Amino acid sequence: MSNRSRVDLRSDTFTVPDPGMRRAMAEAEVGDDVWGEDPTVRRLEEAVAELLDKEAAVLVPSGTMANLIAVAAQTRSGDELLVDRDAHIVVYEVAGSAVVARVQVQLLDATTGVPEADQVEAAIRESNIHHPVTRLLAMENTHNRRGGAAIGPQQMDAAAAAAHRHGLRVHCDGARLLNAAVALDLPAAELVSACDSVSLSLSKGLGAPVGSVLAGDGGCVAEARRWRKRLGGGMRQAGILAAGGLYALRHNVARLADDHQHAGLIAGIVGEAPGSEVMMPAVPTNIVMVRTTAPATAVVERAAEQGVLVTGMGPHLVRCMTYLGIDAEAARRGGEALLRALDSLAA
Repeated sequence: MSNRSRVDLRSDTFTVPDPGMRRAMAEAEVGDDVWGEDPTVRRLEEAVAELLDKEAAVLVPSGTMANLIAVAAQTRSGDELLVDRDAHIVVYEVAGSAVVARVQVQLLDATTGVPEADQVEAAIRESNIHHPVTRLLAMENTHNRRGGAAIGPQQMDAAAAAAHRHGLRVHCDGARLLNAAVALDLPAAELVSACDSVSLSLSKGLGAPVGSVLAGDGGCVAEARRWRKRLGGGMRQAGILAAGGLYALRHNVARLADDHQHAGLIAGIVGEAPGSEVMMPAVPTNIVMVRTTAPATAVVERAAEQGVLVTGMGPHLVRCMTYLGIDAEAARRGGEALLRALDSLAA
């Protein structure tokens, strides 16, 4: 089956630059960003800082690096990080917080992806020579493994306030923060007003080929730049990449609502499958998570036989994601193929 007839719902990282973005990248004004002399990178960093109402921002190659340098810049070796057990930082970032930042991770069970204030309070360790210092709280919005839940400012603010009362810093993994902002019809800055640092991916639903931006106060970002360099993330004529990010912020934010609508279409179709359950967060976005009685590997294989690619997220958990490469017809085809796969395995 050709790639054109295939429906790829594995991840919104499968976006590709459109012709307008490619032109912007080809024509980008560039300099040496490690020297701070790439004008397009500076414009992107300023744009993201303004978007999130933070003092400064720094462009990095990936969301994993953005989260890692955020942790490293705001902790010391031997400190403790509080984070949901299903967070991207825990599940998909190769223990970077432990290996590189050398912090201990305390896992919280946050059903929406953002802990309640009382969970944060209970997790913070008292000052005692036997304990690590609880230094940082990390949250994720939207939350990948919690069904793409968009978390509103009230819950974000309450968790952050609990952390701040005890002197903790607060980081938001906002890889898909703009999905949350669009779904909630709120400014992105309002969602993270209580966070000291925020990472934002350019290469998922926004459609840029590479890059994330870490924003925060000036001191945090300055230290994060040092960590970026230490980890080999300093890039030279990175304006070519930054131009893609700027184009995405100008052209691809409002259309995230289309992705949410297409995900809802898939969820409505798959919701009819016997023996399966679609996780439906209060405010869904572009992720459809399906709990299955059949093994996820079998579901993935049956769907692939029909030209539809989905992702297994656990023994009985399957994920679909929509993005700018998936229109309504592709979403419908994907949902129907997944429904048939689930039906065949339930028989």
